[in-house]
Formats: sequence, C-alpha cells, structure tokens
Amino acid sequence: MSYNLILLAHGSSDPAWRAPFERFHEALAARMQTPLKLAYMELSEPSLESSVAELAAAGIRRAEILPLFFAAGRHLRKDVPAQVEALRANHPDIELMLLPPVGEHPAFIEALAAVVAEQAGEALPT
Repeated sequence: MSYNLILLAHGSSDPAWRAPFERFHEALAARMQTPLKLAYMELSEPSLESSVAELAAAGIRRAEILPLFFAAGRHLRKDVPAQVEALRANHPDIELMLLPPVGEHPAFIEALAAVVAEQAGEALPT
C-alpha cells in the first residue's frame, strides 16, 4: 500500500507519559486495515522526522498526519507546519498532509463527553 496514517502526539521524555499513546496505537492498528504509525513532535522517538524518513524509504507515496491534540495551539499553527514543510523539502517523493487535530472532530467531542458524564455518574441524553 502506498498510503500511511501518522498519529502525531506531542512527545515527552517520560516513558510513562508515552504509554497511553502506545497502547492506543497498538489497539487501533489491530482494528484497522490502514497502516498506522505513531510519531512524536518532540522529545520522543520515533520522531515525526524519523517516521517520515522510514515511510519514504519504504516507498510510501502519501501520508496524512493526524495530530492527537485537543486543539490547534502554537505547536499546530506554527511548529508542526514548519516541520512538515521541512519534511516535504527533504522527502519530495512522499506527499504529506497535515490534518486538523482530533479535538476538532465532532465524534471526539461526543466520546469525551461520554467519558466525563460516566465519571460524574450521569447518562447523557440521546
């Protein structure tokens, strides 16, 4: 397949912080046919840069980057787009597309609302 989806998390030097993202990636990869790769913006490996380089070396022609962020703050408005532009220059054979963060998707809001309501002992109206 010539397409891959990169799940992009912020990154941390603390392995305990990374563990939920790694579990999420493993669980999702087992349920989906689309090839998934977990990458970190900074402070962790695999980095976005090493992940794109690996995909390009494997002959992947297109990758979308899905930020696992609640909102588009400074990192998603400036830092990550700059990373993606540099990656495009370094790997011209792979088309890279930066998607909106998961927090902007309506299904994310519904899922998060269900978690909050459950924690509060409430049922959400349907």
